[in-house]
Amino acid sequence: MNKRDYYEVLGVSKDANKNDLKKAYRRYAMKYHPDRNAGDKEAEKRFKEAKEAYEVLSDPQKRSAYDHFGHEGANGAGFAGGVHASGFSDFGDVFGDIFGDIFGGSHQQRRRSTRSAGRSMRHDVELSLEEAAFGCEKTIRFSVQSRCGDCQGSGAQPGTQLKTCDTCQGSGQLRTQQGFFSIQQTCPNCHGRGKVIAQPCTACYGSGMVEKSKTLTVKVPAGVDDGDNIRLAGEGEAGANGGPSGDVFVRIHVHQHPLFVRDGNHLYLEVPVPLLTAVLGGEVEIPTLSGRINLKIPAGTQNNAKFRLRNRGIRSLHAGAGDMICVASVEVPVNLTARQKELFKEAELSLQGDKKRHSPTTAGWVDKAKSFLRKII
Repeated sequence: MNKRDYYEVLGVSKDANKNDLKKAYRRYAMKYHPDRNAGDKEAEKRFKEAKEAYEVLSDPQKRSAYDHFGHEGANGAGFAGGVHASGFSDFGDVFGDIFGDIFGGSHQQRRRSTRSAGRSMRHDVELSLEEAAFGCEKTIRFSVQSRCGDCQGSGAQPGTQLKTCDTCQGSGQLRTQQGFFSIQQTCPNCHGRGKVIAQPCTACYGSGMVEKSKTLTVKVPAGVDDGDNIRLAGEGEAGANGGPSGDVFVRIHVHQHPLFVRDGNHLYLEVPVPLLTAVLGGEVEIPTLSGRINLKIPAGTQNNAKFRLRNRGIRSLHAGAGDMICVASVEVPVNLTARQKELFKEAELSLQGDKKRHSPTTAGWVDKAKSFLRKII
């Protein structure tokens, strides 16, 4: 049976360097390794084919013989079917990488540190619109896993010492060697620390952590908005084995305001305007976040007319102050007496003579409607 070209097997060019070969073989070995393809004869065949190709091409002498004389040259040199001493370390490196992926560690790894950061936490704070606009201070209380004060997080009873793990002899790792296979795993007895607790702390029962109640004052900056987060660095749960503490993230929730609607740093305010004021003009007293002011209403103000008050919105640290947009809501009188209705009718009759002057919007709309109807009738 004819063998496939070794370069073709690994999917590399003939000028591939040592690193290219290693990456290609690792990719094929990971895909077709028997441990990942139990009972798959085709995968087993592919794995052996890739293994043989890498054994030859990763060694300079074997590769030279193969390049000059093909498979016969490699077999004649006694290279095929065995692992030459000069190529063994590279071959082991590749399998160390493969089994590092499978079992979670590499034979080249140094002893892994068991220090780990503590868990971060979230706390929700509710604010009024005024508190969000001007900033405030809020007190939050919560329970958190903290480093034990008696043993300082070691888990050992004060006055006692940690002892070297008998299982891994203090390395924190266990290695199993089978031929060229090397498997390195975290020691299950000490969990990678290299030390074990001889006498557990009576305060934390050997965990190094105790639950404590914590009270913090949160300084809320002016201009925060609903959904913003304030980070309190290092105020979360304590880290394991001396690792850094996690953070506390304060999530802001701003209550809906009965008058104002916020859009970014702008505020919208619906302002009821009496009909007579809208017709003749005048002033309407309105609230702002900083107090009351009089809003000037020009004569002939229409419903939904907008009036912009510069810098009367929300002031933030980075975006400056927003505006306040007042939306006129012209109020039509209700529950009129008979006399009041007569007066309105008289006023309406007095305006009939020149609709384009007194009611330009209505007049324009009527003209457009008539033009449209002439086309379809």
